[in-house]
Amino acid sequence: MSMFGGIDAAASGLTAERLRMDVISNNIANVNSTRTVDGGPFKRKYVIFQPREAEKNSFSAMLDGAMNKGGKNRAGDGVRAIGIGTDDSMGKLVYDPGHPDANADGYVELPNVDIVTEMVDMITASRAYEANVTTINAAKSMAQQALNISK
Repeated sequence: MSMFGGIDAAASGLTAERLRMDVISNNIANVNSTRTVDGGPFKRKYVIFQPREAEKNSFSAMLDGAMNKGGKNRAGDGVRAIGIGTDDSMGKLVYDPGHPDANADGYVELPNVDIVTEMVDMITASRAYEANVTTINAAKSMAQQALNISK
């Protein structure tokens, strides 16, 4: 993998983790939303990641295929978000007959968002983001040192 390939892989990680942080922030913002446009309480969202594969028709993919006997499961291509899933599990039921979203028995279904889980996920996403920034800075530093060799 070239130096720019490492930067490209880290940049894909930055993009993926930023989306993950946005989704987690949305979950936290809706922790008390008992009514949505679709009806019912807010349902927790999560990001689905998948390893990014090099373009099959690109020169680098063909070169890798020739060198690696097919080039499958090659490390370092990065990651991409392929979708945002919804956790359809039921939220906690709370007895509150005066609530406008209470059912006939007086129970209100709360969102299935656990604030502790969301904060742990946010810290994990933040650390992964920082690791990708560190990777890009290291690659940038190596490139600068390579340019200084000729001096």
